[in-house]
Amino acid sequence: MKKKLPIVIITVVTVMTMSLFTGCGQKINDTSMTSQKIKIGVCISNFNDKFTSYLLNEMKNYSKSLKNVEVVYVDSKNDSNIELSQVEKFISQKVDAIVVQPVDTDLTKPLTDIAKAAKVPIMSVSRPFENQNDAVGYVSSDSKQAAKLEMEYIAKKMHFKGNVAIMMGTMGQEQQRFRIQGYHDVIAKYPDMKIIAEQTADWDRDKGTALMEEWLQSGKKIDAVVASNDEMAIGALKAIEVAGKLGKITVGGIDATPEALDYLKSGKLAVTVFQNAKEMGQCTIKTAVKVANGESVEKTMIFSNGLVAPKDAVKYMAKWNK
Repeated sequence: MKKKLPIVIITVVTVMTMSLFTGCGQKINDTSMTSQKIKIGVCISNFNDKFTSYLLNEMKNYSKSLKNVEVVYVDSKNDSNIELSQVEKFISQKVDAIVVQPVDTDLTKPLTDIAKAAKVPIMSVSRPFENQNDAVGYVSSDSKQAAKLEMEYIAKKMHFKGNVAIMMGTMGQEQQRFRIQGYHDVIAKYPDMKIIAEQTADWDRDKGTALMEEWLQSGKKIDAVVASNDEMAIGALKAIEVAGKLGKITVGGIDATPEALDYLKSGKLAVTVFQNAKEMGQCTIKTAVKVANGESVEKTMIFSNGLVAPKDAVKYMAKWNK
């Protein structure tokens, strides 16, 4: 694995997601003081990804409140080539800053190269660039910490013994790598726990269902499924319920999306982990506006996550309604 930037992580003192840096907690400079409108281009890896759709909505909601700021959003459709062409177009349109949610970290060097050559500030969200040092900033949640929170809770539910199946996100993406490492770090602590299956379902609900069906049909004895996001977890639960094994296989997820919280409240989902889409989305746009204004920003802004057990479902549902 290529070396990544060192990440500074907040200590989790509550179950609420917190900003690590004061830069995103402070009000940005009032761009209405300038007569020229700032234009920011944002490349989103996949509009159809559930958590990303919430992150995108929060970016849009926040950017609407800003004066003299225009933000253009494009869907890279999970294709690195499309993403590159979109960055090239933003540069040709002379945007003041570019935000990218990389499709694949390992294929992002051309993005930072062309932005650097054109002297257009570029930053990443959710996943870092391969050459992150050439970018002005990086905003994300702590993927490894999220996976550890989920896995520790599941391990306790399993009494620290039994067989675990892991549903991974899209291969090559930074969240996939860090979340899998988090699961492995926890399971390695407990000699009576064993990973018996580990496959990707590409963050997708239907693929999660299909993969779970495959595992059930294989005859593998599975005590728990840890999914790297809620969509795959919900997909797994659908297959488990059809097979009449609901309650016999413990399932966890990450994101604490509204639908996942319903599953959590009903008792079908054992646990999820809250990523604060609102704070991440606002921080991304705030940072982009600052760099467009020529201001200095923190190079890395990482948000910690909160464990959401069934007793917390209603409280976290209220967060989505604010």
